[in-house]
Amino acid sequence: MERISGVIDAVSGYANGNTENPKYEDLIYRNSGHAETVYVKYDKDKIKLSTLLKYYFKVIDPTSLNKQGNDRGTQYRTGIYYTSEDDIPTINAIIEEEQKKYSKKIVVEVLPLDKFYLAEEYHQDYLKKNPNGYCHINLSKAKEVIVDETLYPLISKDELRKKLNVQQYEVTQNGDTERAYENEYWDFFEKGIYVDITTGEPLFSSEDKYPSQCGWPSFVKAIVPEVVTYHEDFSYNMNRIEVRSRSGKAHLGHVFDDGPRERGGKRYCINSASIKFIPYEKMEELGYGYLKSLFE
Repeated sequence: MERISGVIDAVSGYANGNTENPKYEDLIYRNSGHAETVYVKYDKDKIKLSTLLKYYFKVIDPTSLNKQGNDRGTQYRTGIYYTSEDDIPTINAIIEEEQKKYSKKIVVEVLPLDKFYLAEEYHQDYLKKNPNGYCHINLSKAKEVIVDETLYPLISKDELRKKLNVQQYEVTQNGDTERAYENEYWDFFEKGIYVDITTGEPLFSSEDKYPSQCGWPSFVKAIVPEVVTYHEDFSYNMNRIEVRSRSGKAHLGHVFDDGPRERGGKRYCINSASIKFIPYEKMEELGYGYLKSLFE
């Protein structure tokens, strides 16, 4: 959890048990009923609870009852213990979303936090003290980018007419195409990210942009696969794959199979009018600091 951008601190402890001031031996040998728990403090301006929970679900088997990895026992049950009832709708929504990935029922318990006790010092930062210690979690998951769709809600047509210029509106809403070589980003290669002009959802990175010479901005992939959607397009007597933004449902361009083979072979041919460039130096200030790891 500490490796996730936006997390301030994470400490190990015990919670939701039957006794006070438990020690590790009480969980193992005396059936104290506590769950081994991580208390996470995070900056709500930098990461949302929903995003944090998505990282959590990346590293657990939510259908496994009272065990994770090689660890077995009620102290290893999976749970989300909230300190505010305002968080319940978010927790339930994420669990409902995760359930779609599994045929078995998710058994993560959701309860109010009932007394958190700090674990012994040797449990804190365990893997820093024991680099080869056992851990079933793939720590690299913390570096994987999660783009939370709820941060970039869909905008109404009326709002878009006020926000966008005529060309941006026609391209994103009516599938228009700007002229090749006469658009803002076709030969632009500064360091940063490109976001949906309608919602601000991050779509592409300059790390994945290349000079295709087709006259439009070209990328080999999206920042993460889920931020774009694909649709068959038979307009102009052609069979093409249209690319739209996930949250804004804005027309972006098309994807072709004539990109650099050594980089996957895709060419995302994107209209400049459908995207906005965010310089690397301003990503933190504008709320995209969690994506700076793309450039490491």
